[in-house]
Amino acid sequence: MASRQELRERQEEPEHPLRATDEDVEVEREQGAPEPAELDPETKERRDAAMRVIRRFGDPVLRASAVPVDRFDEGLQVELARMGELMHDALGIGLAATQLGVLHRTLVFRTDLEEPITALVNPVLEWQSEELEVAEEGCLSLPGVHVEVERPASVRVRAQDPDGKELTLEAEGLQARVIQHEIDHLDGVLILDRISRQARKEAMRAMREAREEESAA
Repeated sequence: MASRQELRERQEEPEHPLRATDEDVEVEREQGAPEPAELDPETKERRDAAMRVIRRFGDPVLRASAVPVDRFDEGLQVELARMGELMHDALGIGLAATQLGVLHRTLVFRTDLEEPITALVNPVLEWQSEELEVAEEGCLSLPGVHVEVERPASVRVRAQDPDGKELTLEAEGLQARVIQHEIDHLDGVLILDRISRQARKEAMRAMREAREEESAA
């Protein structure tokens, strides 16, 4: 998911306790990360370099469906390692291969900096809870966009690890949201597709403004 997390100081609404928690932030960005303008020069340089590689809204590859991986070789290991490095440098917490222009069903994520990066190959949502949560999401491929998205609170994912070994992962909360967000990318689905028409118009305006500010800088 996108560049460093832009935390928003919002008051929690009592009637919607899930709409303004600490998880209501950019799904693809590290939690608690400072604004890009507050980064030290070295970190900002790495972030900017990573963001130049990540495909942005308007690139046709973001609407393409990734194909299953059937070769678990050194090339795949290198690809996944690069994805993890770019996600880290972009200060993200999730990244799908299609965001790099690679049509492989692979994704990486890390929602806790104390944990190692997890790579999922050929992920399939095997189960989703009936309980839904609404939280704000952003995306590395849609800079400046922050929209509220409703998703299942818990999921079970069947996938393979980088060596091809079958695995099953149960996730909830932010981790479940990140996994669903990245699997959406692998299916050519963006967060813009999961919101109302009016919210989409506002998101497009925010993205244009972000691009103008970036160009001015």
